[in-house]
Amino acid sequence: MKIITKIILIILLIGISIFAILKTRKKEKKLNIGIIQIAEHESLDKARNGFIDEMKNLGYDADFDIQIAGGDISNLNSIAQKFANDINKDLIFAISTPAAQSIANETEDVPILGTAVTDFEQSGLVKSSKHPGKNVSGTSDLVPVEKQIDLLRTLIPSCKKVGILYSSGEANSKFYADMVSDELKKFGINAKHVTVSNLNEVKQAVQHAGHGVDTWFIPPDNLIASCMPTVSQVTSKSKIPIICSFADAVNKGGLACYAVDYYELGKLTAKQADKILKKEAKIENMPIEYLEDVKLVINYKKADELGIKIPEKLKGELQ
Repeated sequence: MKIITKIILIILLIGISIFAILKTRKKEKKLNIGIIQIAEHESLDKARNGFIDEMKNLGYDADFDIQIAGGDISNLNSIAQKFANDINKDLIFAISTPAAQSIANETEDVPILGTAVTDFEQSGLVKSSKHPGKNVSGTSDLVPVEKQIDLLRTLIPSCKKVGILYSSGEANSKFYADMVSDELKKFGINAKHVTVSNLNEVKQAVQHAGHGVDTWFIPPDNLIASCMPTVSQVTSKSKIPIICSFADAVNKGGLACYAVDYYELGKLTAKQADKILKKEAKIENMPIEYLEDVKLVINYKKADELGIKIPEKLKGELQ
């Protein structure tokens, strides 16, 4: 009996040891997070870096599978299909509206957090911003249109007609452009929508539509963001200022904008991911979040070129 008892004890100890090893290995399992991004430009890259840095700060040991589509929708769809078929993905971080739409069309199982999306509801990504009701949530880069138009009127008080330049393939750009038009109407300012479908059309579109336009406005738009130097080069010749909706566009030739900090937006999305991965919240009940603060960005060099004097009240906001 003593021998049998010893054997049983040994078996139990071995079983306990194996269980402990397996439990430890499970704890040490690296997370696999897919990152899908429409293209590389400063704003989107900052959002990605903010997300990754904050995930590391939160203590996550994760493999980040970063895939960038180079502005090509077919590439974007291929990446989305690959991510959807990967059973090891714990979460997907989608940067930009097209990226979020692409991956949302491919999977209803993996949690998807989007960022640099102007309006999740208008883009068909969620049922409502307060109650997504799907496997998608995230953070919006929406800056109140009223602030942008107030800035435009302050810097260019004589403006009577605004050209709104954006990509016909980006739903959020159209949504924001329509809001800009409605806001301009309140002040008797006409809006001229100028759309392009690819990079090759941008220069000619700006040259052709620039006649009679006092100011250009750039909504949040990934295609236009990638070719802002071209837009700036054309408009500079005709001395037409550009009011933007994101800082990267101002840095590359625009005049001014109110903008969100995309690095902070990425960090905010990581905090959402933390709640989902810890099962402290369900993504279908997680409201879309917004950054409370927006910052004024002014290109003083461009202002000097255009002969535009920056009012003291705006200088005060920059301090």
